[in-house]
Parts: sequence; C-alpha cells; structure tokens
Amino acid sequence: MPQLPDAQVDVSSSRGPIVLVVLDGLGGLPHPDTGRTELETAATPHLDSLAARSSLGMMDMVAPGITPGSGPGHLALFGYDPLETIIGRGVLSALGVGIDMRPGDVAARLNLATFDADGRVTDRRAGRPSDAEAQRVVARVMADLRQPAGAEVSLHPEKEHRVVLRIRGAGLGAEVTDTDPLDVGLPDLPCETRADDAASQRTAEIVRDVLGQVRHLLADEPALNGFLARGFAAFDPIPTQQERFGLRGLAIAKYPMYRGVAKLVGMEVRDVPGTNEETVALLEASWGDFDLYFLHFKDTDTRGHDGDFAGKVAAIVEIDALMPRIMALNPEVLIVTGDHSTPALHAEHSWHPVPVLIASDRVRPAAAAFGETTARSGDLGRFRACHLMSLALAHGQRLIKFGA
Repeated sequence: MPQLPDAQVDVSSSRGPIVLVVLDGLGGLPHPDTGRTELETAATPHLDSLAARSSLGMMDMVAPGITPGSGPGHLALFGYDPLETIIGRGVLSALGVGIDMRPGDVAARLNLATFDADGRVTDRRAGRPSDAEAQRVVARVMADLRQPAGAEVSLHPEKEHRVVLRIRGAGLGAEVTDTDPLDVGLPDLPCETRADDAASQRTAEIVRDVLGQVRHLLADEPALNGFLARGFAAFDPIPTQQERFGLRGLAIAKYPMYRGVAKLVGMEVRDVPGTNEETVALLEASWGDFDLYFLHFKDTDTRGHDGDFAGKVAAIVEIDALMPRIMALNPEVLIVTGDHSTPALHAEHSWHPVPVLIASDRVRPAAAAFGETTARSGDLGRFRACHLMSLALAHGQRLIKFGA
C-alpha cells in the first residue's frame, strides 16, 4: 500500500472533521441524445455551488483500464492500494453483518438460489426473497446441518437472497473456486482448489459437503432450495486508518458490504440507516465525535445496473437535496465522489475514471459545476484513488512538511 513517509502525519492535529460522501457508481457515460452524463444531466445546484469553491479531478480506482469491484474501490478511497491490499468479498460481507472474524477464518458470499429436479439453476437469486424468508431458511439449515470434523460452519443472513458462510478451524485455505455458474439452465460448479494447496483442499471438501447437505435439507422448498457460493477469502487483519493516518472514523452505510470494508480499516459502525435522509441525520447526531465520516449512498449504483439513466439522474438529485445539511456542519474537508463508474448505458461497473470534488479553505477552484467534463479540467488532474486520503489529510492540514 502507498504508505505516507515516516512522521508525515501530524497525529496531534486538532483540525475539524473530514467528510467523505460516496455516491456508489457515480461515474457515467454521455447520453447519445444530449452528450451529457447522468451527473451532468441532473439538476444539482448544491453540488455545483460546492464545485465553485472546490478542487476537481478524475480518479482511477485501481489503474487505467481496470474495472473495479466495490471492495477494491472503497479500499482505494480509504487510502489502501487495492493492487497490494487484496481482500475477498466474503470477508467484507462477513464483517459487514457483524460476524466475529479471527485470523485464519474463511468466509464466502452465498446466494440463495432455485434448482430444478435435475440440479440446474433456474433462478440465481431465488426470486429475491424477503429478509424474513431468508432468515427462516438459514435457521432451518443450521438446525440440522452436520458439522464437519475439526471445523465449525455457520451461515448468516445478509440481505434478501444474500447469505454469508463462515468456516472456522485449523489449516484452512481460501484458494478455492466459486460454485456460481453465473447463468441459469446450468448446474452449479464444483468447489475445487486453484492450486496444489492442502489447506484449500480442506476448505473445498467442507464446502462441497455443506452445499450437498443444504440441497438435501431444503429439497421440499419450492424456491429457496440451495446455495451458490462465491468470493471465498481468508481473514487477515490490516493496519487501521488510525494507525496509518491518525484518523478515528465513523461509517454510515445501509448495506453490509460497505460497513465491512469500513470495519476492516478500523472505522466504527454504530446505527444502520434505513434511508438517505437517516444517513445524514446520523452524521448530524454524531458530529464532533470523529475525525473522518464516511457516508455511503447506494441508489446511484443500483439504477446504473438497471440501465435506468433517468433513475440514476433522480438518485443524484436526491443526494444533492441533502447536501446543504452536510455543508452546514462546516467540515474542514468535504469530498464527494464515487467508488467506481456504473454508467446506465453500460449497466455494469466500468473502467472509466470517477469524478471527485474536494472542498476546503485551501483549494484552486476552476469550475461552476460538478460533472465529468469539469472534473477532467480540474486542478487535481487524473490520479489513482489510493492517493485521495493523503490529499484529504493535506487539505485538512493534518500532514507535516516532508524533508528539510
């Protein structure tokens, strides 16, 4: 990870808080009828007024041309090089739902899925069940699951069809393959090792046994009758933001995965917001208790995945309406950006750089609006996102001079 030079961070600083506002999947592509992206199409008077007193730029979340997942994207925003700090999605989901993770534990994301009588997947998300239905099925499995010798397996509902698998025991590895075929009409894939690794072979054997038991235990369920597994990862703690940057952080995020990344880097997670308005209310209620506040808003990414250009525009407008409350707190540094691009015209994550805005009393404003076009001409230029945190610290006067 790109470490700041020794003694670069002024841990005695008493400067005001840094606020990091993340509109998930913010980056977009121009609509063919207008030539404007979702952000440029949205009516955002508050973000535009903020841009007029901010530094702007564009970020590569991993490296040019690389399409990032949400985990690597957020790690970069938090100051960790995702090419060096590689964390599997299973661990992030586990931390996000509050599972106790110890070094050596292996976790994976599971999808509740629907299988037909011939073992083919007919719905990879089992009709998107309610949280209550998923909890019922998970409880049913755990009540009758035969535990493997020398290991402990637990299943934890995450949200809707998503479930987290945790395996605890000696000598486990995570170099195993996913079982999700990523399409319907196909059988699930066997869990196998990626290399000649006895520890990972042990994990693969446990996973095959557990998933086989689940199919038997849920055979009479019409829809929620099996699991697909992906994102296997072993838990290995990393240095926290407080250790690296002297920052005590609070994460305010609705979805477990984003809380998981925040916990991994040492942020505190208190209440879970149910709405975007509640996210801002939790910020207001905790103001002054932390050095760094991370606010996550998901709807921009969801609408992008749906291919809903107008819906993503509306999601941006909704956050813009909340910005005056954040700005009224007068943070020392206010950052608005995304963790990756999810253009509605692409309907998936993409490799396109992400616009970023940094507001402080120490900026070089150059534009009167916030969008990809203005960000490309901003004074921050184009940079790797793992350097955003050092820029935030610099704007907050939390760094000392390097060298004589």
